[in-house]
Amino acid sequence: MNKKNYITTEKPSGWRWTMVSLAFLATVLNYVHRLAFNYLSADGALRKLIPDDVFGYLGTAFFIAYMLSNIFSGYVIDRLGARLGYMLCMAFWTTAGLAHAFARTPWQFGLCRFFLGIGEAGNWPAGLKLTSEWFPPHERSTASGIFNSGSALGAVIVPPLIAYMGTRYGWRSTFVILSIFGYVWLILFRLIYFTPPTAPPPANPAPHGTKERSIPPLKLLKTRFVSMFLLAKVFIEPVWYFVTFWLGRYLVDVFHWDMKKIGWYAILPFLIADIGNIGGGYFTQYIIGRGVPIPRARKISVGLSGGIMGLALLAGPFFADSPVSALILFGLAGFGYTSYTANCLAFPADVVPRSSAASAWGLACIGNGLGGAIFQSLSGITLRSVSASHGYTTAYNALLIGFGICALIGTAILLFGMGPLIKNETLQRYADSPATDRLTPAP
Repeated sequence: MNKKNYITTEKPSGWRWTMVSLAFLATVLNYVHRLAFNYLSADGALRKLIPDDVFGYLGTAFFIAYMLSNIFSGYVIDRLGARLGYMLCMAFWTTAGLAHAFARTPWQFGLCRFFLGIGEAGNWPAGLKLTSEWFPPHERSTASGIFNSGSALGAVIVPPLIAYMGTRYGWRSTFVILSIFGYVWLILFRLIYFTPPTAPPPANPAPHGTKERSIPPLKLLKTRFVSMFLLAKVFIEPVWYFVTFWLGRYLVDVFHWDMKKIGWYAILPFLIADIGNIGGGYFTQYIIGRGVPIPRARKISVGLSGGIMGLALLAGPFFADSPVSALILFGLAGFGYTSYTANCLAFPADVVPRSSAASAWGLACIGNGLGGAIFQSLSGITLRSVSASHGYTTAYNALLIGFGICALIGTAILLFGMGPLIKNETLQRYADSPATDRLTPAP
């Protein structure tokens, strides 16, 4: 590849679509590795080894690691760049996925899930770093939606893929085969990806001849933007984890489906959700083009997305009386989540200096791990206790109501708690100033 083909003018390079496609493929693999265990353990031999409460605890192990990884992964990726940072994340989580093939006890699966969470958390800071390197501000929500749509596509292909591979080759061989795809992506990314010589300019560029410096994580965490973003994610992200982690068991427990039937029909919610990735980002770009200021456009889109997510889940106990209606409601909740995410991925680059965008996202995603860890365990405990006395339908209805309320709480925090989505001038001055200036106490 001739890196000189990148045109260092105001016109963005055509290479940016190739690069975001690589991030899209990485996100697909991220979700395939993440969800394979959930479907393989929904029925059959693994279901006997992994009951509901244990399944919840294994989810907690994954999200504790996810939370810990987000503390440092964004900062590391900001320092290493998208190229090396993405490769390290993929290598780590692919190897952790391979280790599942050799696990024999719940404790061993817990370790595998923990290390998988450590590696997988870096995918979004790395993808955000990639889009901030290659895309101008007005295209970032669309670019973020493209690479993040890999999560919904991964969720789409997992049910039929795992149903086929699990029944044909067994669950151990399935984990081995999936890891091969990850290592192939590593080779392709190593051969194709390069950092553009001139990245799209930030809204407030650093003075000529200077380079923006990374902002320490603690300084970022003390800002209203990052702290409220983190808190909102504690409530919103577990909604998507409920949809993706528990859907297979829901269909088995409530409608008595087997793995083959799940493989055919469980793709419907994720097909609906995938529309949200592109639609949510494009809607924001559309209303920006109609004259709505970027900060306001982002919040309008997030408010609509969160409302769809929460109301779809709250409607579940009243309308999910058949497999089809249940799958549609899960899909609408997923649509709300993915359209919300397509816009939220653009938040950090709007507010913090570009040199620390991945760090801000990673710190906010501590909320993903914290919320996931708490609500995965609570989900498992609720299902085991409520189903024992009132049946699985009542138990899952309780979860639908609880997660619907969580979605609305998180959305309210985004709209009213995190402040305006405009460049933080204090952080920008810190990033632009020479290191010696930041070592000198203010008068």
